[in-house]
Amino acid sequence: MRIFKLLIVLLTINLSFAQDYFPKNDGVKQTFKNVVAVTNATVYTSSTTRIDKATILIKDDKILEIGAQIAIPKEATIIDATGKTIYPSFIDLYTEFGIQKPQAKPRNSRSPQYDSERNGYYWNDHIRADFNASDNLNYDDKTAKDLREIGFGTVLSFNNDGIVAGTGLLWTLNDAENNGTRILNKKISQHFTFRKSSLSAQAYPSSLMGSMALIRQLYHDAKWYAAGGSKTKDGSLEAFNQNKNLLQIFTAGDKLNILRADKIGDEFGVNYIIKGSGNELERIEELKKTNATLLIPINFPDAYDVSDSFLAEQVVLSDMKFWNQAPYNLKVLAENNINFALTTADLKNPKDFLANLRKAVELGFPKEKAIASLTEIPAKIANQNNVGSLKKGNLANFIIVSGDIFETKSTIQENWVQGNRFVIEKIQPSDIRGKYDLTLDNVKYDLSIDGEVSKLEAKISQDKLEFGTKLTYNEPWITMVVKSKDTLASKFIRISGLKSETSLSGKAILENGKEVSWSAIKKTTTSEVKKEEKKDEKKTPVFYPVTFPNMAFGNSSKPKQETILFKNATVWTGEKDGILKETDVLIENGKIVKIGKNLPQKGKVIDATGKHLTAGIIDEHSHIAISNGVNESGQNSSAEVTIEDVVNSEDINIYRNLAGGVTSANLLHGSANPIGGRAAFIKLKWGYNPDEMLVPSAPKYIKFALGENVKQSNWGDNERLRFPQSRMGVEQVYEDYFSRALAYQKEWDAYKASSKGKTPPRFDIELETLSQILNKKRFITCHSYVQSEINMLMKVAEKYNFKIQTFTHILEGYKLADKMAKHGVGGSTFADWWAYKYEVNDAIPYNAALMNNVGVTVSINSDDAEMSRRLNQEAGKTLKYGGVTEEQAWNFVTLNPAKLLQVDDKVGSIKIGKDADVVLWSDNPLTIYAKAEKTVVDGIIFFDIDQENSKNELVQKERNELINLMLDAKNKGLKTQEPKKKSTGHYHCDTLGEKCRVFHAKYNN
Repeated sequence: MRIFKLLIVLLTINLSFAQDYFPKNDGVKQTFKNVVAVTNATVYTSSTTRIDKATILIKDDKILEIGAQIAIPKEATIIDATGKTIYPSFIDLYTEFGIQKPQAKPRNSRSPQYDSERNGYYWNDHIRADFNASDNLNYDDKTAKDLREIGFGTVLSFNNDGIVAGTGLLWTLNDAENNGTRILNKKISQHFTFRKSSLSAQAYPSSLMGSMALIRQLYHDAKWYAAGGSKTKDGSLEAFNQNKNLLQIFTAGDKLNILRADKIGDEFGVNYIIKGSGNELERIEELKKTNATLLIPINFPDAYDVSDSFLAEQVVLSDMKFWNQAPYNLKVLAENNINFALTTADLKNPKDFLANLRKAVELGFPKEKAIASLTEIPAKIANQNNVGSLKKGNLANFIIVSGDIFETKSTIQENWVQGNRFVIEKIQPSDIRGKYDLTLDNVKYDLSIDGEVSKLEAKISQDKLEFGTKLTYNEPWITMVVKSKDTLASKFIRISGLKSETSLSGKAILENGKEVSWSAIKKTTTSEVKKEEKKDEKKTPVFYPVTFPNMAFGNSSKPKQETILFKNATVWTGEKDGILKETDVLIENGKIVKIGKNLPQKGKVIDATGKHLTAGIIDEHSHIAISNGVNESGQNSSAEVTIEDVVNSEDINIYRNLAGGVTSANLLHGSANPIGGRAAFIKLKWGYNPDEMLVPSAPKYIKFALGENVKQSNWGDNERLRFPQSRMGVEQVYEDYFSRALAYQKEWDAYKASSKGKTPPRFDIELETLSQILNKKRFITCHSYVQSEINMLMKVAEKYNFKIQTFTHILEGYKLADKMAKHGVGGSTFADWWAYKYEVNDAIPYNAALMNNVGVTVSINSDDAEMSRRLNQEAGKTLKYGGVTEEQAWNFVTLNPAKLLQVDDKVGSIKIGKDADVVLWSDNPLTIYAKAEKTVVDGIIFFDIDQENSKNELVQKERNELINLMLDAKNKGLKTQEPKKKSTGHYHCDTLGEKCRVFHAKYNN
């Protein structure tokens, strides 16, 4: 009895604290002057360390002590957190929280801006390293409250605007303090993006490859500036150099852009922390090799509303698959030991953060990794030891959760930031609702507890007799006052006790004053059993495996090299042996190893009887497989940019070209400027990554251009501002740049000859590239039409002692073919395109044959994603126009482009020792009836017509299954989004900006 009274006294004390503890309104803060003890909680001091029934002692903004056996000072305010779970408050290293964004000055002109408008700063306005987020703060109470409610206590804020966007700061979401107290690190990071600043209309860069080139040049300029190379002060370069030891955070986004950002980092010895987009699982092997630390958003897409079958057709398979796969991204990253932290970035509604996180955990993302990615890992990235974990001396940044934070029913009830307590919702006792078997004085009763958790209602019954009952619950204490059986008298049974993990129990005072024991054991009802059974029967979510690439017609795994024997084919060698009948070709280790009759069977044997085997088609002038811009049109020379940076391995046109017998392509910059960007020679390895498609040993090319495009004839009046604006101006551009390149080369030669104690000259990527041309280490393919301009450029080249390698388009080539032959330049032309603009009015379909007849190496190119998959037919047209032989016509799309690209020692014909890039055709490849049945690149079959039916069936099967899953999601009341028509376009020479011309394809990807 004495013990029981003591418990009642303790209860009274706890209740007195509880009155201080519960605020009248949610969302308020509470500051304690004395020491505060949060007791009886399950505390995760880190992602892997848990202390049960722990106490956290807090004074001011820090943790004094933490543990299960902590002596609580007498003056401490005690907060009982029994049944609650405590975690370190979360950290987000990628936000724009509280940043006061500068506003762009209004422009009165619609014409392009080519020069910088900032005096004393870098030549490009999109480099804004001098912007400091900490000088432009506007703490936002509402957004801070929203972030605290989902568990965040510390954020890194920056202004995400510009290719170099300036510095960020690390601060807490502490409304109670001023900026000086809540700022943990005033300058913690320097930020990069591939996007231009909204504060400037400067035209350069106008493409992704231009952004990459600008960043590279910036690194070179910063090094040169730091060495004292500049005579004038540059505010941007000064800031950039001062910030180089901060965290370097790169907003990449797309998985391929992560690889691109990492590539720049590797070049300059910078370990970027890279912000992704949530599709990293699609290129996980490549990302593993980067060893980069990532910041990952969890903005899972909503299901598409596909209830309308016509609208459903607009949703491409890749988007359907991503909806299914996105929630697994974190699991895949964790399984592959990639270091990453989570961010709220890209979420339309911050409240979706916890729901998405819980979904990821449900699908296999380990809880420990989830906690670490929000606490320890971001703290370690930020080199901030006083947040991200709970230990003596750390900031008192923690959240109090009603239970396991990954359980759907759990809620974040409080978020403490720097010792300041922010109440999100009133802490409720644990849920004791349910049906119980009550034993009171050895008599059995039924006890039912219902109602709201904060306002419980109890009923005690026996048979059909019900007793009036009033229940009070202050965890873990429970009291009930029960009206006795004697309805004529006001007699009551007083029940008091404690809640344990599995039951309720204690002492009761009967009507006659007798003290007895009681206990209540929770029942498992039939409905609960059924509910549990139903839960056990829950279907395992269907995960659609990633394909290579992760879209329609992707491969379940990367295709591998095989030993292949083509038997009894008509072999178009492209060599002096000509066309061989009933001949075998053996491929091993990616090479052609034997050609002959009746070769012994080995490896995969393909019966090619009645079929034609040729070398793979080579497209000398292609614009497929390029990301975010084919032209860097922001200035009249863009020799510093390279298509190699922006190869898009997931362009459906790669697969379509393979289906048309194309095995390699020279990806060219467009024709927006006289000196364009550098080219990329690729093999069409469908499903491989961009670097695996490039051919490193291939000679290097650059695109030049003549004619209407470079002088902006058809760009519109507002655009006609940039030099040159005439054909004679085009010539002057070449004279100016090659003169500069010579001077640049001489300056570097003089420095290398006697560099002791001298500051090196400025390294200029553009002039380095032009110097390579002068030194015959890079070769020109030039967009051209008009005879006079073609003559002009050959004369310029001869003046500077080099030659043009290829004139592409060259529709007036027949007028000066003799001069071309003398110069040694090849011609890559169209079979029969003409009259699509003024400067092609003199084009004739006999052009290819006439150039060929005087000794010019001629090829037929596409310049178009549609034509490129029919180049065999384009070659066939030359039989009609000019009377070339079948073998000559076929060489126009195989051996001759290989010669123009100087890779004819590797590809372009069927010859022992050459790369196994071959195509098996159903018929003579020059006819419109011929189909490419098997397309082989480096001994790997990338297209097989025998598999097309099954691939199409798989596309339809996956679409139908995913549509059903989306319909099921809608029926369950989950959010959906409207189907969106996703169209892809085709780049052409004159395409400006980052977007293609629109071309709709039902199953593009």
